[in-house]
Amino acid sequence: MYRLLFSLFLSRMDPEDAHHLAFRLIQRLPAIGLGRLVERFTAPDPALRVEALGLRFPSPFGVAAGFDKDGFAVRGLGQLGFGHVEVGTITAVAQPGNPRPRLFRLTADRALVNRMGFNNGGADAAAGRLSRLSRRTDRPVLGVNIGKSRVTPVDEAVADYERSARVLAPFADYLVVNVSSPNTPGLRGLQELDALAPLLESVKLAAGQTPLLVKIAPDLADDEIVRICELVVSLGLDGIIATNTTIARDGLKAPASAVEAIGAGGLSGAPLAARSLAVLRLIRDRVPAELCVVSVGGVETAADVQDRLDAGATLVQGYTAFIYRGPFWARHVNRGLLRFRRNRAAMASSRAA
Repeated sequence: MYRLLFSLFLSRMDPEDAHHLAFRLIQRLPAIGLGRLVERFTAPDPALRVEALGLRFPSPFGVAAGFDKDGFAVRGLGQLGFGHVEVGTITAVAQPGNPRPRLFRLTADRALVNRMGFNNGGADAAAGRLSRLSRRTDRPVLGVNIGKSRVTPVDEAVADYERSARVLAPFADYLVVNVSSPNTPGLRGLQELDALAPLLESVKLAAGQTPLLVKIAPDLADDEIVRICELVVSLGLDGIIATNTTIARDGLKAPASAVEAIGAGGLSGAPLAARSLAVLRLIRDRVPAELCVVSVGGVETAADVQDRLDAGATLVQGYTAFIYRGPFWARHVNRGLLRFRRNRAAMASSRAA
């Protein structure tokens, strides 16, 4: 049904307009009372619970940052079956983001290109909203992703991140330092160790007891990823999120002319899957078992999520496939994960017998 709706209607809309339409419906689920009904159909089975970061996640599968930039639809997303919702990216200073159009579909590739540019209402506005949300028990685990304000020079980035961390960490179940979006000038340069070490050290102090993770790009060389792993461990951070969107355009089905016409931006979705999985395996090889590793990029089906868990991911996130799979995507993934668990348990029991 959703695929028909997408092909006949949503695919003809501007992608950002379609997003806003879907977002408003999800946001209103709790308010109109429909969410409780939906939740009976979508709630993850208790067998899928995961303990990580000192928290209990109802499912290992959650929504990546970017879908809910300001924390308006967290409860609705939870009612659709996501075990956690990472909001943001939120910046210290409110900003409109880049000019439109800034979100593009590559339907043949089941992908998106975005150059949104951290459009959000700022840390202070989000803090009041997240404060109220954090006191509710009927919500998923809440992550807050923070980035550098566009108006802040790169050499003043530490203070900018610190301010967001101080304002938002008290209301977050975990906090994420985003240094990997390709859409803020100079941001990815903060992944260089000389810049990253003092940044993470300062934000860790500002975050207090709130678990802190760093989100990295898939375009880093393997040796750079290894050095970031070593830094994360030495600083005592709680985890790594791998990966953000890519600036690569290799192996796409879309015509080169169409891709070129879209221009700059981060590519997400199915084309990112292989690199994201490779980065996950590299990280898991280099960090302690107890470090939380969140895998994101090209995840679409329950089998994809299970592959990431088997490769060492503690948690898995998605976003782009939500556009192509529809509102019950999380339910399908969770049901599929449960089948995998039961099948494996049955096979183990059969071998033991």
